[in-house]
Amino acid sequence: MRIVQIIERTVALESRLSNARSDFSQMTATVVAVVSDVIRDGRPLVGFAFNSFGRYACGEQIRDRIAPRIVGADPDSLLDATGRNFDPAAILACGQRRERRGGYAERAIPMGTVDVAVWDLVAKVEGKPLHAVLAERHGGGRARTHAPVYVGGGWYFPGQNARDLKDEMIRYRDAGYRMVKMKIGGLSVAEDCRRIEAVLSEMGDGRALAVDASCAFGRDTALDYARAIAPYGLRWYEEPCDFLEYGIYADLARAYEGPLATGENMACGKELDHFLSYAGFRADRDIIQLDPPLSFGITEYLNVLAVAGRHGFARSAMYPHGGNLMCLHLVGGLGLGGCESYPDTFGIFSGFGQEVAIADGQATLPQSPGIGFERQPGLYAVMKDMAGF
Repeated sequence: MRIVQIIERTVALESRLSNARSDFSQMTATVVAVVSDVIRDGRPLVGFAFNSFGRYACGEQIRDRIAPRIVGADPDSLLDATGRNFDPAAILACGQRRERRGGYAERAIPMGTVDVAVWDLVAKVEGKPLHAVLAERHGGGRARTHAPVYVGGGWYFPGQNARDLKDEMIRYRDAGYRMVKMKIGGLSVAEDCRRIEAVLSEMGDGRALAVDASCAFGRDTALDYARAIAPYGLRWYEEPCDFLEYGIYADLARAYEGPLATGENMACGKELDHFLSYAGFRADRDIIQLDPPLSFGITEYLNVLAVAGRHGFARSAMYPHGGNLMCLHLVGGLGLGGCESYPDTFGIFSGFGQEVAIADGQATLPQSPGIGFERQPGLYAVMKDMAGF
C-alpha cells in the first residue's frame, strides 16, 4: 500500500471581481491528485484537493520538493498503526523533511494542499465521507447531517451600484442562505456605509451581515470604520488589517463592541497562538478563520483547534475560510461554527457540488466517500484528467 504519484496542475480562477486591495483577474489555483496503488472498482484510489481561493498556484514547491519526498519514502512509514490506511501526520512530516524551522508561510500552502488531498484519500480508503472520518477520530463521534453556511459576496466590480448589491443578496437569500458577507474598504467610509445599508435593506437584521476589509486598513482607518459600522450590529468585522498588527487588533477590541474576525492569512497554529496571546481577541465573541489548505492542511488544523481551545475559544468560534467542500467537511465533522460559500464566484471551483442542498442557512453534508469532488462536474473534469481516468 503506497502513494505512487503526486500530480499538480495550475488552473485559472477566471474572475473579474476585486476586494479592497486586489483584483482576481490573473488569479490561479493549484489542483493536486495524490495517486495510490489501492484499487477499487478497477481504478486506483486518488485523493484530490486545491489550494483554496485568493492565493496563486503553488505547484513548484509540490513538484520539486514535497512530492519527491513522499513518493520516494518507505511506503510502510506512511501508513497508520493498522497498516490498512495512510497516516496524514506521517505524510505531512515526510513532505517537510530537510526544511528549516521557521519560514512557515513559504510551504504552508503547497503542503496544506497535499495534506487535504491525503485526507480525501484516507476517507476513500475507509469508504466514508470525510466529515464522518473526522467526527469519528476528532469530533467525539458525532457527525452532523447539516452545517451552517454563509455566502462570501458583496465584491466590488466595475460599474456596481446599490441595485446590483441588492439583487445579489436577494439571489443568495432565495437560494437558501440566511447570512452574507460583503467587502468594504475599496471606497470611502461613507460610500461603504451606503453599500452596507443597501444590503441590510434586504437582509434585515445586522447579524445576518458580516463585512470584510481584506487587510486594507491602518490603525486610524480601521478605527474610523469601527465607529461607523458599530450602530449596524453586524455579525463580524473581518480583517481590518494584517493579522501581524497585534496592536491595532488590541485597540479595536477595546473600542469596538462587536465581533472581530481574522485568521485566513495565518500559516499555522503557532501564528494563531502568538496572535491570541497579544492581539486582544475575545473568546466570548471573536471569530477565527484559518483556511486548512493555506495552513498545512487538516492535520495542522487539528493543532489549530487545540491552540484556540487553550485560549478559551470554543469550536463554535471557528469559521474556516475557503467556501468549498473541503471546509464544509471540517465544519460538519469537527463541530465548527460555520462554513463560507462561494456559489458562483470562482468558475469551476464555485459551490459545493451536486450532493449539497442549501436551505434556511444550512448545507446538507455530502455522503460520497472522501470529499466528494466527483460530484462537482466542472472541477472534477480537471481532476479526472489529471488522474488519467
